[in-house]
Amino acid sequence: MDRTAGQKRAIGGILYPPCEPFSRQMLEVGDGHRVYVEQCGNPEGRPVLVLHGGPGGGASPAMRRYFDPASYRVVLFDQRGCGRSKPAAAVEANTTAHLIADIELIRLTLGIEDFILFGGSWGATLALLYAEAHPERVRQLVLRGVFMATRAELDWFYGGGAGVFWPDIWQQFSEMVPLAERGDLIGAYHRRLFSGDWATEARFARIWAHWENVLASVEGDASIGEAPPEYARTFARLENHYFQHGAFLECDDQILRDRHRIEHIPAVIVQGRLDMVCPPAAAWKLAAGWNKAELRLVAASGHALSETRITAELLRVMDGLRGA
Repeated sequence: MDRTAGQKRAIGGILYPPCEPFSRQMLEVGDGHRVYVEQCGNPEGRPVLVLHGGPGGGASPAMRRYFDPASYRVVLFDQRGCGRSKPAAAVEANTTAHLIADIELIRLTLGIEDFILFGGSWGATLALLYAEAHPERVRQLVLRGVFMATRAELDWFYGGGAGVFWPDIWQQFSEMVPLAERGDLIGAYHRRLFSGDWATEARFARIWAHWENVLASVEGDASIGEAPPEYARTFARLENHYFQHGAFLECDDQILRDRHRIEHIPAVIVQGRLDMVCPPAAAWKLAAGWNKAELRLVAASGHALSETRITAELLRVMDGLRGA
């Protein structure tokens, strides 16, 4: 049930009531891109920057509801090319370095000294990379469903590992391309998602998005509806663009290589034990030897932000940080 901010929270994944943004803007970030940025909650509260997944997922109003609106100044934005940012589905001048620069521009534009970074999946990747680039600007990391954009993680999800558990959906996903191309499904889909033919791009995009959506929750239903064509095309093109280029990292283990830069920053990692999209091994590796990192493995839970136990744990974390 809904409740007003400031009341003691019952455990069980009950979200805060929705809060309307107190500011919205389209921020010119260069290269022809305009990024949508909004703020909600308390303008004088502790700043939190919310980093959505994908790449290409876009921010959702539901993401505002993980934070006490009386305590937090919540900043959400749509990364280049997705959500309300323009131009839609554009991959030109759209790399990890561009996104890190956009976060820094948002911080400067809003006059924020430092903030809590709250991100899951690709949002966790981006939070870690921004923190490693600008450690003095991050006071706390709250990560979910850790993804470090390594070849091993991509091979798991697009090379058949997850398909062992979901053979029916994997067959639908892999058999979209000829047998000769199935050794590199990211590359095979890339050729079709960027074919220049809208109908072809939309058809392959819907299957790409469906593969991930079904596996995101432990309660995943193989009959889950497909995403609308425009959303699916944006999501699939951006995600595939990043994965085709190894997330534009300097090396496969860049996040772990540079972890020493952020080991003074407190971090809480909320990870579903049954996460099929981003298996817990990555979160375990990230936390190992990081004294200020707390790994919370959540039983009977998968990848999705909306799962009841994941939601409840994230609410515990953010409630605990209100007065920290």
